[in-house]
Amino acid sequence: MSQYQIAVIVGSLRKDSYNRKLANALVKLAPPEFSFKHMQIGDLPLYNQDDDANPAEPVKRLKAEIVASQGLLFVTPEYNRSIPGVLKNAIDHASRPYGQSAWADKPAGIIGISPGAAGTAMAQQHLRNMLAYLDVPTMGQPEAFIQAKDELFDADGNIGAASKNFLQKWMDRYVVWIGRHAG
Repeated sequence: MSQYQIAVIVGSLRKDSYNRKLANALVKLAPPEFSFKHMQIGDLPLYNQDDDANPAEPVKRLKAEIVASQGLLFVTPEYNRSIPGVLKNAIDHASRPYGQSAWADKPAGIIGISPGAAGTAMAQQHLRNMLAYLDVPTMGQPEAFIQAKDELFDADGNIGAASKNFLQKWMDRYVVWIGRHAG
């Protein structure tokens, strides 16, 4: 079976980020033909259209890694009912200059975790709107708006027993989605 390289974009820079922890635990639920590479987005300069003709090295690296991937996994927190600025900055960089988007046609899944009861529902919706414009086929179901609770992860950082079945089903569906859409 073919190998799928997935670009993981975590929308948080915090060292102890719930979303980074979720990304690390979630990828363990994928089959062996899937490999995951975390995209570094914290070193990107703020997007400025004046730099399109001569992008910074971190921008070139990000775009090349996305182009080399067969799929995308966005794991985002919710800040002020939307996505974090660092994630928006990465999306803008990799989509520019106009007509040279690294995101186009890359199938994606979106998930996120937050201490709030609504999880990351609004952030995920805003991200879906952006990805639709960027021609990224995004998995619609199942949606996963995860609330951070003590039992979500076990002592080793894996998905805990109470949530494993749900998140395994999410990953299984994601695997099918990528297989169907990866070019």
